[in-house]
Amino acid sequence: MVFMAAILCTTLMAQDKLFTLEDLNFGGSNYRNMTPQTKYYAWWGDMLVETGRETCTSINPKTQEQQTLLAVSDINANLNESEKILRLDYAAFPYPDSTIVMVQNAEWRMLYDWTKKRVTWKQKGGFDAGDWSSASRATAYVDAHQLYVRDAKGNERQLTTDGSREIVYGQSVHRDEFGIYKGTFWSPDGQRLAFYRMDQSMVADYPQVNISTRIATEEPDKYPMAGETSHLVTVGVYDLNSQTTVYLKAGDPTDRYFTNIQWSPDGQRIYIFELNRDQTDIELVVYNAITGDREGVIYREHNDRYAEPLFPITFVPWDKEKFILMSQKDGYNHLYLLDTKGKQIKQLTKGPWVVIDLVGFCPSRKSVVVLSTEANPIQNNLYEVSLANGKRTLIDNGKGCHANVYQEDGRHTSILSASGKYLYDNYSEPDVPRHIELATLGGKKRQLLFEAPNPWKGYQVPEFSCGTIKAADGTTDLYYRMVKPPHFDPTRKYPTVIYVYGGPHSRNVEARWNYMSRGWETYMAQKGYVLFILDNRGSKDRGLAFEQATFRQLGVVETADQMQGVEYLKSLPYVDADRIGVHGWSFGGFMTITMMTTHPEVFKVGVAGGPVIDWKWYEVMYGERYMDTPQTNPDGYAKTSLLAKAKDLKGRLQIIQGLNDLTVVPQHCLSFIDACIKAGTQPDFFVYPGEPHNMRGHKSVHLHERITQYFEDHLK
Repeated sequence: MVFMAAILCTTLMAQDKLFTLEDLNFGGSNYRNMTPQTKYYAWWGDMLVETGRETCTSINPKTQEQQTLLAVSDINANLNESEKILRLDYAAFPYPDSTIVMVQNAEWRMLYDWTKKRVTWKQKGGFDAGDWSSASRATAYVDAHQLYVRDAKGNERQLTTDGSREIVYGQSVHRDEFGIYKGTFWSPDGQRLAFYRMDQSMVADYPQVNISTRIATEEPDKYPMAGETSHLVTVGVYDLNSQTTVYLKAGDPTDRYFTNIQWSPDGQRIYIFELNRDQTDIELVVYNAITGDREGVIYREHNDRYAEPLFPITFVPWDKEKFILMSQKDGYNHLYLLDTKGKQIKQLTKGPWVVIDLVGFCPSRKSVVVLSTEANPIQNNLYEVSLANGKRTLIDNGKGCHANVYQEDGRHTSILSASGKYLYDNYSEPDVPRHIELATLGGKKRQLLFEAPNPWKGYQVPEFSCGTIKAADGTTDLYYRMVKPPHFDPTRKYPTVIYVYGGPHSRNVEARWNYMSRGWETYMAQKGYVLFILDNRGSKDRGLAFEQATFRQLGVVETADQMQGVEYLKSLPYVDADRIGVHGWSFGGFMTITMMTTHPEVFKVGVAGGPVIDWKWYEVMYGERYMDTPQTNPDGYAKTSLLAKAKDLKGRLQIIQGLNDLTVVPQHCLSFIDACIKAGTQPDFFVYPGEPHNMRGHKSVHLHERITQYFEDHLK
């Protein structure tokens, strides 16, 4: 009996384990074990390959037969110590018809033939060593501000000599807006390289400070603020054969943006979306890649508020004279088929939902695969779309969020096989941590490759739910997530924390595992709080009207919608209306202070991280897109500035800032604190020396413990 009682007690304790921030925060020591397990895959032609740590295993989509292709030990048997490979998780198969795998370590990039069991090619430069072309095996990279190309034989060419912190080559420009994530672009045959050149010598320096030196030293950062002088961008093209460089003849680059560079299939032309500084007009411009000549504008688009191209055009594989354009011109992001003269042939997708991504093509079926919100605004689902008639066929199960594999550019093309007939789908649902399935286009069955166990089994798990309320306009549906404490008692009154972001390009409520709840929410729920997260108007993937409702007055409409959430919370018998707090970071930090100072009677406690205080101190591309300039929209900037609202602060507010924040510079929070001093209000302030916009590594655990403790001290 004693033995049985001990077993029962142990079982009950095992079912009642508590989470720590080491479990739930990405910087925590046990975080990896508390996230759903996954597996990694790559396509070798139409053969799916599971790239494990030690081995690569092929999976035949037709027969499901599995076979070990190669092992780390096979490769390393032929290498010296400096060349040895540690793991195969990120192995790639760049040649569909060859038994060759690309592997890398910190120093080397190598091609290994697993049938011949030997390295067939290698080149200095492993991880983070630039932009590699599988076609020519040449690499473009930047070293000491200068742009270089190393060809397949190892010959090195220095393309620039005037590179500096003011003249930037081969890097992302326009502060990573417009979908730009890199600065070099190889032609399909790898014989030409397009690259960005950014002259930012005229941009003001923001005086960042390095305190790790004996005497603190200045490390200025070029930061173009809204309404101020911006940088000048041009595009060069280097020819690997002639070893010459030409620049595209785009004219004066002043107050212009050059985005979404795309090569023609034959490598003879370059297509670029160009915008005016107001970001109201888009031109798709064609350039001759050999001469640099501007051949003309083949497409134009205008929006009175703002237009924002995020994807380059995509050529149709079986017809080099046609391409697909993604545009929001009908109010939602959809696909359009055009020819190379710019004539629109047809609109391929249409409806009150958005295409999130163009995944790829299936030439044999003359179709394109897309990821969209058609099934539900908080879902991401895969569809096959016929180019002939636009018919859409659901590929997945119609639930959850699919294609959860993201490339460096944020896209999902890697999930599709070389022929486009097969894809692997890594997805989750609110009660499904992770499934990975293999699908055949036109097929009815999906093969389950992997099912992740619930990593939270045996823990006190909160109750996660999702619902909708009406926006402040009385008609628009807004989605929310609610997290209730374990062992929730509806007869109790709980302190409640609203976690807010609310800005563009973000969707906090999705039909993923636990409705995409953040680990900190679980930690707080475990401590006895209700958490509430609402996606207000202005957030993404709901169409232009939804997103542009905040234009020229950031924070106004968003706050009105968030207050609808507050009214909903107050209607719930288990929410203590006298103990409501709010927390957010970046745009969410701006929203936290906006909500606390606009409705000081509602919020008892708030924690604002890296907050924007006045949009005139934010960067040009983002700030002017949503607010125009301080010169053209003075009323909007004045209305949304938090400096004048410092006097209205009543609740307990903690502001947290990375000292070396290059995104929301410290001038924001310091100016607000100065305004509070003058107004006689009393916020608290904490800074992380040496940290950027978000705290890195284990400092994130420290940060979230601090945030938690602030609510524990002042809201409970």
